[in-house]
Amino acid sequence: MDQPSKLSPLTITLHWLVGLGMIALTAIGLYMSRAEVWTLYPIHKSIGLLLFVLILARVLWRIKNGWPAQLAGGSKLEHLLAKLVHWLLITATLAMPISGLMHSGAGGHGVAVFGLQIVPSQHSADKPDQALPYNAGVAELGEAVHEWLGYLLILALILHVAGALKHHWVYKDGVLRRMLGQRV
Repeated sequence: MDQPSKLSPLTITLHWLVGLGMIALTAIGLYMSRAEVWTLYPIHKSIGLLLFVLILARVLWRIKNGWPAQLAGGSKLEHLLAKLVHWLLITATLAMPISGLMHSGAGGHGVAVFGLQIVPSQHSADKPDQALPYNAGVAELGEAVHEWLGYLLILALILHVAGALKHHWVYKDGVLRRMLGQRV
């Protein structure tokens, strides 16, 4: 369990695995969509689904363990903003894979984890390169949520990193050192 002066190894491990995984998948997702590199989609979906397992573990751990104790640095407004950003991050990390599954699965593109098919793809007989949606409305909603949450996640990550660096360099209160496994 976490203590105010030291976070548990599980808290630290889940934080960094989920955080770095989401950063990597967001960067890959932006690259894929902008450069239209369709060959990366199966890898993106596979890693996203595996990361979703860690995200669920992190959320369950957060529910069981609670939020880490806030250290002294910052005003009430900054603490409120930090709480908002943390809730946004945890919500977005849950909603990103769910919306991606909605888009891909309901859109007829299928869902697989490194070749192990979970939701089969559905293609037109006369146009085999064209996916036929199982439910176009769900697929479109999933696509819109996935895209906009990606941008919101980038903003939240920037605020999160900026806050951690401010705690480290301005307040010198140990928030970043604690997340690196050190006792403060």
